Amino acid sequence: QIQLVESGGGFVQIGGRLTLSCAASGRSFSSNSMAWVRLAPGKDYETLATISGAGDHSYYAESVKGRFTISRDNAKNTVYLQMTSLTPGDTAVYYCAGDHLSAEDMLPAKSWEFDYWGQGTQVTVSS
Repeated sequence: QIQLVESGGGFVQIGGRLTLSCAASGRSFSSNSMAWVRLAPGKDYETLATISGAGDHSYYAESVKGRFTISRDNAKNTVYLQMTSLTPGDTAVYYCAGDHLSAEDMLPAKSWEFDYWGQGTQVTVSS
């Protein structure tokens, strides 16, 4: 069992940047692929980025490719999401999630079926 706690959300101006963190507790963190998923008002869950257990492979949704970067530090049991060039369309609750699937398979998968979820952190982008 893995518990996930996100942090780093808040208010940011259009065009700004923000880095989210997700601290994991429990065993086998490095054995799990991790993902960042967001839920925007009136929209479905969207898996934004995934990363392999070793951190050597990452995958991105087209909506964030080139703007967001996922990374992980297995020594610290933490996964990160660096977000740049933020727009109001990025306003959402951001969740980290873990699963036994490969990182490549997590990206198109049904995110609500992922094994582990954090409680989410709100990101609001405005002028």
